This record gives sequence, C-alpha cells and structure tokens, in this order.
Amino acid sequence: MSVEKSDKPAWKNDMALATVLLAVCATFSTFKGGGYSTLALISQSQASDQWSFYQAKSLKQHLQELQLEQLQLQSMTMLAHSSAAQVYAQHIALLQAKLKKYKKEKAAVKEQAHLFEVQRDEAKRHGKPFGRAVIFLQVAILLNSIAGLLDIRKVWWTALPVGLVGVFFFLDGFFLFLG
Repeated sequence: MSVEKSDKPAWKNDMALATVLLAVCATFSTFKGGGYSTLALISQSQASDQWSFYQAKSLKQHLQELQLEQLQLQSMTMLAHSSAAQVYAQHIALLQAKLKKYKKEKAAVKEQAHLFEVQRDEAKRHGKPFGRAVIFLQVAILLNSIAGLLDIRKVWWTALPVGLVGVFFFLDGFFLFLG
C-alpha cells in the first residue's frame, strides 16, 4: 500500500486548519457572548425588581411618616397624664420603630439593586467584544472559503489579519484588554 501525495497546494492545508480554528473561536464567541447577554438581561431584570421593591418601601415609609406626624400633632393636644396621651406615645414609638426598619430595609434593597447593576454592566463589558469577535471571525471564515473555492492564495492572506482581529476580540471578551 502506497501513500499518494496530494496535488493540493500546502497553503490549502494551512488554510483549512486556520478555518477550523477560526470556526472554533467563532463558536465559543457566540456561546460566551450569548451567555453574557443573558446574564445582562437577567441582572437588569433583577435590578429593576429591586428598584420596584425600593419604591414600595419608600411609599410605605412615607405613609408611616404621615401617620406619625398626625399622631404627634394630635398627642400635643392631649393632657400630659391622660391615658390617651400614653396610647398616642405608644403608637408614636411603634411608628418610629417602623420608620427606622423601613430606612434600614431600603438601604439593603438599594445596595442589592446596585450590585445587580454592576453585574449587568460587567456582563455587557464582556459581551461586546464577543459580538465583535463573531463578526470578524465569520468574515475571515468566509474569506478562507472563497480562497479555497477559487484557489486564490492572496484572498487567504487577506483573511488572516481579519481572523487575527477576531481572535483578539475573542480574547478581549475574557480579559478586557480594551477596558
């Protein structure tokens, strides 16, 4: 059994290998970009939910503040030693405790909303380069295909820098070289 040497030019083997590598990077870029896009959407939704919760807490706090003011005004009209004044004082203390609780809860909700926003922004920062990578990698794959079909080596040489730009953006999606 003898091994026959192919009449195919050597550069076509290199081109085929480059095409496979670019396709792998494009596939990973698509998956990673999609994952970061999904994470950004979920984080935005969670941040919006937290801000809605914050607004609800603010409304409850405001209603408690109004009720507290009303009770404080009414208690001023009571005699200092009457049983009604004591009831008002108890309600005022209860409302003040609730207001303190709402203020603390709002701060925690606000902090959580900000964390979701940071997570969303970070996902967007990673997702953008992957999107750019897919574009350049697909163009390079297309140029490689044209070079192979038309047997034009110069087209393949044109595909290489385009592919390298795509690979750079692919790596940038992980490491954020560009900020």
